Amino acid sequence: MPAKVDHEARRRDVSAAVWRVLAEGGFGALTMRSVAAELGGSTGLVMHYFASKHELIKHALELAEERTRALIPAATDLRTALTAALPLTPEATEINRVWVSSWDVALTDPELHALEKARYRRWRTRLRPLVIRAQTDGDLPHGDPTDLATALAAFTHGLVVQALFDPTTYTPKRLQHLLDAHLSALSPATRR
Repeated sequence: MPAKVDHEARRRDVSAAVWRVLAEGGFGALTMRSVAAELGGSTGLVMHYFASKHELIKHALELAEERTRALIPAATDLRTALTAALPLTPEATEINRVWVSSWDVALTDPELHALEKARYRRWRTRLRPLVIRAQTDGDLPHGDPTDLATALAAFTHGLVVQALFDPTTYTPKRLQHLLDAHLSALSPATRR
């Protein structure tokens, strides 16, 4: 009689192996073979859960989004939300490395492109009410809150990229300082 397999536990093991491959080598290193090697199993085992590399990549993007949601709490203020997106901890750095490495595959695959486009739209949508609150409180200028949320998301992601390429210059302390300085410069009270 074959041994009973806890497929949910096995799928979690495969997911953990996928994440370790991504964290170490990015999406360029993500193959059925690399996940199998990380898992200490066969490619057949990986293919039991993911029939193709495309499915594996989609799953990896889902994992990255799950980890991002867990890292970025339901922020009550704009600064907290933007700060949570920065690579200030080893875990946040790992998640950001995975996201940035995903851009290449997401730009060339229509389905993955649509998923990433929707993810960024959700991020901006999440920022919008925080922008409106900051505008109401007088911390941000009046104007289209959607445009301001887009600009702040872009600024924050720009800091992420700078920190990933040059962590010695863009330390967590400096990233927080740059974000605070940017928000302060936008404040109508500062601009008077």
